[in-house]
Amino acid sequence: MFRAIGRKYQETALIKLIAVGLVAGILLAVAAPETVPAVSILGDLFVRALKGVAPILVFVLVMNAMAQKNADASAAMKPIVKLYIIATFLASLVAVGFSFAFPTALHLQVADAKLAPPSGILEVLHNLILSVVDNPIHALASANYIGILAWGVLAGVAMHSASDGTKAMLNDLAKTVTKIVQWVIRFAPFGIFGLVANAIGTNGLGALLGYIQLLAVLLGAFFSVALIMNPIIVYLHIHRNPYPLVWATLRESGLYAFFTRSSAANIPVNLSLCKRLGLNEDTYSISIPLGATINMSGAAITIAVLSLAAAHTLGISIDLPTALLLCIIATVGACGASGVAGGSLLLIPVACASFGIGNDIAMQVVGVGFIIGVLQDSCETALNSSSDVLFTATAEFAQRAKEGTLEAEDMVPAKN
Repeated sequence: MFRAIGRKYQETALIKLIAVGLVAGILLAVAAPETVPAVSILGDLFVRALKGVAPILVFVLVMNAMAQKNADASAAMKPIVKLYIIATFLASLVAVGFSFAFPTALHLQVADAKLAPPSGILEVLHNLILSVVDNPIHALASANYIGILAWGVLAGVAMHSASDGTKAMLNDLAKTVTKIVQWVIRFAPFGIFGLVANAIGTNGLGALLGYIQLLAVLLGAFFSVALIMNPIIVYLHIHRNPYPLVWATLRESGLYAFFTRSSAANIPVNLSLCKRLGLNEDTYSISIPLGATINMSGAAITIAVLSLAAAHTLGISIDLPTALLLCIIATVGACGASGVAGGSLLLIPVACASFGIGNDIAMQVVGVGFIIGVLQDSCETALNSSSDVLFTATAEFAQRAKEGTLEAEDMVPAKN
């Protein structure tokens, strides 16, 4: 019987199993909240497993890609990085537009948070550059993906002249780690079940009621970027209906990211989705972990909206040049945000400083961000992470469209 159940589980589409886990988690949290602590361990185990395997996976895949030497990989990366940066900047413009249209005042009676935000945008850039030369062991242990990418590229280039046997072994190692990741992802329904039950049972929605307008502005910007701006960008590049690809990335990447609240933890999920979309592994094995660091449209929105909310609360008038400066700061700051839950919030003081808002007030705004983070950070991460796959696929599909080889079914991922 257990063998039959296991076979049925393997044959059922993963998205259907996740839907079952989602509903079951909600029902359990409502009907039996006392059981939430017991089942929450499933969610913790799932997220921990993803975070644990992701650094090794990225390092091995990048090293293997560089060792096998695909000459087209570096050229293919340029349009992807361009899309990442343009989308992040445009997202900050959308956020500024929403903030001007719906100015929000905050209640800044938040307990002081013991956090250490960067002192300025130069410190953000400084830390980002130093991450490149981090100790490789420390980079793997601390999930510093900039450092992991750098060392993976260097090791791969160094191994390019290795023997065919060594390259074959490295390729087998990459396949082995990928297989382990597939096993972890297959247990996603149980992880989602635990994460949903814990989120609803522990936080509920009561803590959000005092910040409904702020949340509405944030969510409006998130959804506008995900469902309007990003599809327009995709259409301008591939000249096809973008929504099959947009829906696929939101459903199969954004859903995971919504509950894990970590772009870094979602890297294995995105790599798997890219493979099912038939994308070039030499390209997406680099672009996906890079996107988890620099493709941060959601983070740019959070930084811009909360900073402008602070300015409105204090009665500071923001003109157009200052708003454009904020967009630049939000874009650069978002690229330096860590790919973990709440990583963008510590960049808010940097943006607030451009308005002359002191650190004490700015840190209270950060506190507000953590209060609404149960929903804000989940949506932000879903947008960030799903966009990594979206723009990686867009760049490759645009090239196929030029060559006349792009088919409609290419934009729909193969079944698990």
